[in-house]
Amino acid sequence: MTQEEKRGEKRDAREYLPPRKHFGQELRIAREAAGLTQQQLGESVVCHATLLAHFEAGRRMPRPDDAQRIDQVLGTGGRFYRMLRTLEEAKYAAHFQEAAEAERLATAIHEYAVSLVPGVLQTVEYARAVFWGFEANPNPKRISELAVGRTARRQILDNPDTPLMWAILSENVLRTAVGGPAVMAEQLRDLARLMHDGRIFLQVVPHSVGAHATMSSMVTLMSFDDAPDMAYIEGVFTGTLLDDPTLVRRLRHAYDLTRAAALPPAASLALLESAAEDYENDC
Repeated sequence: MTQEEKRGEKRDAREYLPPRKHFGQELRIAREAAGLTQQQLGESVVCHATLLAHFEAGRRMPRPDDAQRIDQVLGTGGRFYRMLRTLEEAKYAAHFQEAAEAERLATAIHEYAVSLVPGVLQTVEYARAVFWGFEANPNPKRISELAVGRTARRQILDNPDTPLMWAILSENVLRTAVGGPAVMAEQLRDLARLMHDGRIFLQVVPHSVGAHATMSSMVTLMSFDDAPDMAYIEGVFTGTLLDDPTLVRRLRHAYDLTRAAALPPAASLALLESAAEDYENDC
């Protein structure tokens, strides 16, 4: 290959950016063309300069009202709002979209689950049962689409090196028969397989522990090579991605206290496999 061909190949590679990276690149170009710094644009759109830096790096996406204000300040005629809407034709709930992107970029993920297997570790049938339980008038086709979209997140586990995945489950997760005995047996056996393969660390907080630091909410902590740690907490039909360093540190401390209260991994695996066997016997 000639040097010119190599240069052309490099140019082609730069032309094909992931959609969020492309959004960020175009935002940076438009901001610089307007002669504004991140600080100046942030002041105009009521948005912190650090958050704008995340937008331009493709790590975070603006809310629709943020995109509209950016268009207004930069005079881009609704361009960034339209780009955002295209990206938001989402396979995830609106409150989880930013967290899903952060999860994909994380080098370490620490989860605490109070009642359900964490979404990134769910099997398709388990996820389908979860979505079915949320709907008053369930649409089987839509529920299957949602379940497949959720379990697609498991692709991040295909890389044997990253992210580091640590899950702490309340014993409630093992004892709540989501989808029935067969679905639960499959789900728990899958978690056990991931542990045996060394792909995840998993601990269980038994009922006998009583009160502990994260018992009131699910918590996800995410670490990155080139960005500050983030946390995500979720309730019914709502979730919040947090990047305030003080709050993230407090959640990290609470997570560490819960990890100290949990069974060691070997004992957790034994409990997991025992629960799976009980479900198999009920099938």
